[in-house]
Amino acid sequence: MVILIGGVSYSGKTFMAQQLLEKYSYPSLSIDHLKMGLYRAGVGCGFTPTDNPEFIADKLWPILKGIIMTCVENSQNLIIEGCYLLPKKIDELPSEYLADVISFYLGFSKPYIEEHFESAILKHRSVIEQRGELCNAWDNVKNQILMNEIQKELCEKSNAKYFEIQDDYEMEIKLVYDWIDDEISKKLMQKMRI
Repeated sequence: MVILIGGVSYSGKTFMAQQLLEKYSYPSLSIDHLKMGLYRAGVGCGFTPTDNPEFIADKLWPILKGIIMTCVENSQNLIIEGCYLLPKKIDELPSEYLADVISFYLGFSKPYIEEHFESAILKHRSVIEQRGELCNAWDNVKNQILMNEIQKELCEKSNAKYFEIQDDYEMEIKLVYDWIDDEISKKLMQKMRI
């Protein structure tokens, strides 16, 4: 089973991947680590860390697609998380692989960002990895709203599963975990029937 967690920065992808790793013992891969490993290796990856995220996502997708397909072929479990996981790219996976893939995206509504940006979103951005005080110029309410709106629109265009936190993070994120548990159960049951 391959679980793909997408969404904008600070949406809780890395924390969720860690929680799922602990619950299911599935290894986890951060796309940020893959990006920086390729960049620092100096192998001509074709991007810099400050390039447009969609440009970086396009460069990383062939590698991620290969990893996903190899895991499915070898009946291995893996969690992949990161903001460079574009919904339209998931559709490029051959259909026979999708039976072993669970993909979804996390985001926040505009009112949630406006009310909880500093008290929750920025406060919890380093819960798994240390991100420093302010990581970049995108760390403000206006840009977070814009990025979340774009992510939601991309998910709608690709008919990708999108969870938008509206009001109560703890309660609403529990529904995401419940959905993941149900999806894993369904996919395992389908495999047992084959």
